[in-house]
Amino acid sequence: MLLQNLNLNLVLNTRYEISKSYWWWLYSAILIVAVRIAAASIPTTLEGPFQPVTVKFDPSLRQGSSDLSQDDPRIVKQVSGNFPEQISLALSTPDAMWITWITGNAQLAPEVTPLDPSTVASVVQYGTTSGNYDLSAVGTSLVYSQLYPFPGLLNYTSGIIHHVRLTGLAPSTQYFYVCGDPSLGEMSEEYSFTTLPLPSPASYPSRVAIVGDIGLTENSSATLNHIILNDPSILLVIGDLSYANNYLTTGESAACYSCSFPTAPTRETYQPHWDNWGRFMQPLTSKVPMMVIEGNHEIEAQVGGATFISYNSRFSVPSEESGSNNNLYYSFTAGGIYFIMLGGYVDYNRAGAQYNWLLQDLANVDRTVTPWLVAAWHPPWYNSYSSHYREVECMRLQMEDLLYSYRVDIVFSGHVHAYERCNRVYNYTLDACAPLYLTVGDGGNIEQIDISHADDVGQCPSPTDNIPDYGGICPFNFSSGPAAGKYCWDQQPEWSAFRESSFGHGILEVVNMTHALWTWHRNQDVYNSTLGDQIYIVRQPTSCQNRILGHKLLSDLQSHKSWESPSW
Repeated sequence: MLLQNLNLNLVLNTRYEISKSYWWWLYSAILIVAVRIAAASIPTTLEGPFQPVTVKFDPSLRQGSSDLSQDDPRIVKQVSGNFPEQISLALSTPDAMWITWITGNAQLAPEVTPLDPSTVASVVQYGTTSGNYDLSAVGTSLVYSQLYPFPGLLNYTSGIIHHVRLTGLAPSTQYFYVCGDPSLGEMSEEYSFTTLPLPSPASYPSRVAIVGDIGLTENSSATLNHIILNDPSILLVIGDLSYANNYLTTGESAACYSCSFPTAPTRETYQPHWDNWGRFMQPLTSKVPMMVIEGNHEIEAQVGGATFISYNSRFSVPSEESGSNNNLYYSFTAGGIYFIMLGGYVDYNRAGAQYNWLLQDLANVDRTVTPWLVAAWHPPWYNSYSSHYREVECMRLQMEDLLYSYRVDIVFSGHVHAYERCNRVYNYTLDACAPLYLTVGDGGNIEQIDISHADDVGQCPSPTDNIPDYGGICPFNFSSGPAAGKYCWDQQPEWSAFRESSFGHGILEVVNMTHALWTWHRNQDVYNSTLGDQIYIVRQPTSCQNRILGHKLLSDLQSHKSWESPSW
């Protein structure tokens, strides 16, 4: 790709090896020139705010597609006994990696008997040479059940889910591995992964793929194929993964559950859909770490109030490593990028555990080591589509001041099944020092693409039309600006720079501590011949470093035991 051809990493590494002298400035100047040449035809955020642009939905395209058939070889179980399947990776700490897989047969029946996890070991054998595994690690295993004690509904219990953490890994190194139970003679075929560079302002993952609301349709398949072609170092899936809860326990599907099953005794799920999704994703996730955050389709409430059981059981995330002790929100580093993954369906109020953790986590970020600060959660705060319009205002009102004050650079969200890139915005006001918000909820799920906007004639929803799955409703009419006195804009909001209703995914390529290339790829395009959207995101640490903390937040920060003035 363009950035690789420039060999900018060589320039960056040299810059940090030489002293702060004439040569430092010379190399800096060379770097700046190189970036400007590469970006000659690509806009930068410094040229914003941009005039709003809307690309109307192409009526020659289908708004959606059905899920893959149950006999599709990409989702049919291809192994037997306790042979590993649904293999996936996840980042832990800079020198550690999680490996997860499933063995045994899940059960779907009126009565189920859980498997015994102790009957199959959780072992990973690995090394830096193919076929030579001089290292090994042992992990833990579990099973979970999704139970519906109503006549006619089926219950589910999973196969054995194994989680193993590899530690002491060298940075930027390829490792080969097999997983399973060697005592049973049932080990996987060989896979490999490459570790990321250590946290540093001079080192970044080559490409970060971002997708939301992916599902298991033919559109999802096109998205996954395009992501694989992009050869990412990391995959971020920002909520709504399998859409298992768009099904009855019998496997009968519906794009709109509440429409098709209005008298259902509970919101059922078809848990085998999770197993199908794990097999579908394995060609990518067995080689590239997948970092997930929950969406509303992962809630999957059971009788008794249990929620997120499948999500919490199936995915390894560095929650404990990042001090949150809750899989619904956590943080991790990827070279010089610090990622914060937040939960939109768990308590986000300022008196709650998530906010207190976020306050502590942000205070501990060292921007001299990880200059880029990126946040992600499922439901977007800034969204001009009718679907989910202003649905999580309560979350924005609780947390926006904190993220703004700590100068978060980019925010990714899903939930809305379309693409939208915002101008930098804070409290609905254009602000050059605010985060850049991107909605990438167009992965291809069964619920189809969103095509109507809240500013279209007759499409402005009322506050009760988009009731959130968590939290209250915090509606208000705007008191100033183009939408003063109204709940919706009459035209595309000034903070909405570009929007288009198409399935796709995004790629983030960080060049250095101030420049990152964002590219949105549409599924319908001949790959790499046309790009849906592309822009250089530019940080301005010097011009924005004197931001004054909001008075609402200052008392919280000053009373926090470990708070210190943030280092930019």
